[in-house]
Amino acid sequence: MSVPGRKARLATAAMLLVATTVTACGDGKEDGGKASAPKAPATIPELSKDPLTLSFIWFDWPPAQALETFANAEYKKERPNATIKVNTVPNANWHDAMFTQFAARKTDFDIAILDSQHIGEAVTNGNILDLTDFVKNNIDVTAYNPYLLAAYGQFPQAETGKRDENASLYGLPLLGDTWTMIYRKDLIGDKPPQTWDQMISAAEKCQADNPGVSGLAFHQANGSDAAAVTYNTVNGVYGGNLWDPKNRKIEGVLNDAAGQEAMDVLVNKMKPLTAKGSGNWFIDEVNAAVAQGKACIAFNWIAASGGLLDPKQSTLGTTREQILDKLGFATLPSQKTNLVPLGGMGMHVSAYSSTANQAEALNFMKWFEQADVQKKWAAAGGVPSRTDALESPEFLDAGPFNQVYTDSVPRMRDMWNVPEYARLVDIENTNVNAALNGAKKPKDALDDIAKEQQSVLDSSNRKGGGGL
Repeated sequence: MSVPGRKARLATAAMLLVATTVTACGDGKEDGGKASAPKAPATIPELSKDPLTLSFIWFDWPPAQALETFANAEYKKERPNATIKVNTVPNANWHDAMFTQFAARKTDFDIAILDSQHIGEAVTNGNILDLTDFVKNNIDVTAYNPYLLAAYGQFPQAETGKRDENASLYGLPLLGDTWTMIYRKDLIGDKPPQTWDQMISAAEKCQADNPGVSGLAFHQANGSDAAAVTYNTVNGVYGGNLWDPKNRKIEGVLNDAAGQEAMDVLVNKMKPLTAKGSGNWFIDEVNAAVAQGKACIAFNWIAASGGLLDPKQSTLGTTREQILDKLGFATLPSQKTNLVPLGGMGMHVSAYSSTANQAEALNFMKWFEQADVQKKWAAAGGVPSRTDALESPEFLDAGPFNQVYTDSVPRMRDMWNVPEYARLVDIENTNVNAALNGAKKPKDALDDIAKEQQSVLDSSNRKGGGGL
């Protein structure tokens, strides 16, 4: 995924300003974090017999193409008149591409694929349907880890690992995800490091022993949530907290002693082990470093890692088996805690879609969440959320990193699931990226993040929060 240059960022900022202004004048109602969104019917209305295109919006990466191919092959067996179209935009423009249309109260998509942190903004402005009654009548919620249902659909959010059964649901899981540690078995050994400190030591030795190969490769870019997720991951494993959600307190929490230790580890111990010029790396660049044999240890999202096994994209072997002789995939090392980042996205029905397309969207979601369909989705390259699919051979045998995801689910921690997310993540990305690139001292960067994010929360006059 590409990170836009300065002109693109300015254009995006201008577009977001328009969206924010229009949204502020919209008909969404919000009081203390609770919203009044249009309700989906509890039962699926009569479906159209006419040709119909059900449109999604997502960012441009392999799972988007996999979803379109899979849905058109499988859903058409039940609904031959329906065509699935997954429209994509660059990752850095994903949020704004959706919320600019939401603000205008008119969308060219029926199903928005939202990050967990986008839900609050969409709900409080009435942009997506309340699916609570629909879920009760059509979805077996006991088939899921409760936190996955909460993360991809609930608002207000619950604390990490839990679901509030009295809270409303506005979405259903589409794709689960977390980071995997990718390591060169031929360079550091078959057994992956078990602690973060051991990982850094192994990367340092590998870099020293293999000229031209960097010890580490990870996300550092000032775009999307790249640099922010990297810092938040290190913050978690070193025992830090991103905020106190009950009191909406960031300053003094994020930048406490644990938070400062995490920033010091990231900037002063991990950054020196990365390749020169990697200060704006994101998913594609990390994958390229691994595929070209230029990194000893790397971190990337599981759902974006499939291409690493393609001999056409790799210099590590001419077959999948040869590549896997050199690459290993493991859960993230622990340190003071064993927390890992929650990734993935849910499906949400646009409040501005036509009645016929909303009905089709609900039917698709009910179909997609069935056990047999989730297993087929797993075999097609997806990351399901149903427990039976996560533990099925269809999923576990589909990729060497899939067991990593299943093992990581109980360890996941999300960011702040609040309507102000887009502003909070932009502040963190900018400052973490500045620290990684030497433009700011680590302590100053973290203190600035805490101060600026606290100002955003204080100015919103909301109460409560969620996600941690």
